[in-house]
Amino acid sequence: MELSEVVISRAIVERFMNKLLSNLKVDVAIVGGGPSGLVAAYYLAKEGFKVSLFERKLSIGGGMWGGAMLFNEIVVQEMGREILDEFDVGYEKFQEGYYTTDSVEAVTTIASKAVKAGAKVFNGVTVEDVVLKKENGDYRVCGLVINWTPVEITGMHVDPLTIESKFVIDATGHDAYVVSTLQKKAGIRLDTKTGCVVGEKPLWASVGEEDTVKNSREVYPGIYVSGMAANAVCGSHRMGPVFGGMLMSGKKIAKEIAERLKHNVEE
Repeated sequence: MELSEVVISRAIVERFMNKLLSNLKVDVAIVGGGPSGLVAAYYLAKEGFKVSLFERKLSIGGGMWGGAMLFNEIVVQEMGREILDEFDVGYEKFQEGYYTTDSVEAVTTIASKAVKAGAKVFNGVTVEDVVLKKENGDYRVCGLVINWTPVEITGMHVDPLTIESKFVIDATGHDAYVVSTLQKKAGIRLDTKTGCVVGEKPLWASVGEEDTVKNSREVYPGIYVSGMAANAVCGSHRMGPVFGGMLMSGKKIAKEIAERLKHNVEE
């Protein structure tokens, strides 16, 4: 069979446009394709909710890809081992309470499970703002403002598009970009001890891991934080190349959001 370049191009354009059009209105929009974002996407999609994940880079996986200093092995402590089992990621016991897994296997397996569960991933897409509206007298985040990452990098003046969602998850890591932008532009008060993005503290693995789960929650109506973004917003320590807390963070907020979505349906 002689291939037609036009058919190839049309297939890509039509399929992508159909995917984008069907995801302009979703239950949950996740920003950041690192471990917590991917895990949250998996559990929410598995429950049957419409989930879209937006990643500014071409690759997903966040800081998990490179392990530590490009040693592509990561450590998952006991708290996160259930996630490795759930996703069928291979691992080895290093010593009591510490398990190692190949970072490439972990990323590719978790990403594959999330997509096969029904989550749609849009890579090369930057979220530059949120949609903030007043509902029943109170302001609430109810969507995202997106553009192509190359447009952002080159500084071109190109207007964005919008995504409508019932909930937004900021899983953008150390920068906590989405919540930081919301606070800066809207002047709102967050559910943190200062009412603002507190900022992350220096590395302390034990505290940072515990806090990333504890801090993964709704910090303003309609928007949740997960992973390192949770500690950056709420003001706790970074944890380095140990990922149990990151994985459990995604599972925790997925469960909370799923319960709220189900409750709204029942009402």
